[in-house]
Amino acid sequence: MTLAEIGTKPHHATRMTSSTTSSIDPGLVLPLFGPQDQHLRRLCERFNVAITHRHGEIRITGDDTDIKLAADAVGRLKTVAARRGRITPEEFIQIMASVTGESVDSSPSSQPASGLKVGQEVRPRTPGQTRYANAILEHDVVFAIGPAGTGKTYLAVAMAVNALKQKLIRKIVLVRPAVEAGESLGYLPGDMHAKINPYLRPLLDALQEMIGYEQARKLMEHDVIEVVPLAYMRGRTLNDAFIILDEAQNTTSSQMKMFLTRMGANSKIVVSGDTTQTDLPNQIKSGLKDATARLGKIEGISVVYLATEDIVRHPLVQRIVDAYDH
Repeated sequence: MTLAEIGTKPHHATRMTSSTTSSIDPGLVLPLFGPQDQHLRRLCERFNVAITHRHGEIRITGDDTDIKLAADAVGRLKTVAARRGRITPEEFIQIMASVTGESVDSSPSSQPASGLKVGQEVRPRTPGQTRYANAILEHDVVFAIGPAGTGKTYLAVAMAVNALKQKLIRKIVLVRPAVEAGESLGYLPGDMHAKINPYLRPLLDALQEMIGYEQARKLMEHDVIEVVPLAYMRGRTLNDAFIILDEAQNTTSSQMKMFLTRMGANSKIVVSGDTTQTDLPNQIKSGLKDATARLGKIEGISVVYLATEDIVRHPLVQRIVDAYDH
């Protein structure tokens, strides 16, 4: 990149000046500016400045006070990019907050979702859920395995909606395998949408509870939120997206590989399931078990196990799960 200019001249600047930061290594341009210059655009919007990158130098134009804040933010972002080779959405938020003095939890390991407000406030309610939320913040691919009622789907959807509201992503994709249990899709009444709706209903319920039916419908109409069966994912590449695969125990190994390789730039994947409740034929190994065995030790991937003590549904659900386990 030899030239990048983003931002508009401040409308209320009392004195227009400019400042040139130190030169930037070409290898740091992409992580510093973000996919499709997302970081750069947010810096310009937040500090009301124009930022130009030319021949390895960054020039910031605007009011003196705004320039100082923007330069401080750019310097901190450069430090993180140089150290780690990338800047996560959470790191970007924390750096912006530290520069502006806004209130953001600076220790995500202790309270990862303290600022998570989606319709009604959503927070992890157990130590296991806290580990799960932390893993989503800190890793690009997360596998969550646990019994019914542990919040595997609900927390993932909540964090996806939160990331969308903060403009960290442009799209949410909710995916579920359409595994038949006694009835063939071809014999169910209605068109294809009506046939697959029962499989996707739990994801829709969680989504609508958080942002309301009307808003969810509008976002789906504009393709900002997409709810699809797993088979429809083949051949796609999803950039700037938060992708959730629910009921992943009902995938085959080849389906899981296909799904995981849909991941594009600046995207997160959360895969959730209960390995004790597979609907696959007995001779077929669950893709969820296979994936966690193959990928659990790869950097950037986290596997979180939830247990009966993390169940947050009706109190009887925990007893029911325990009774079947024993």
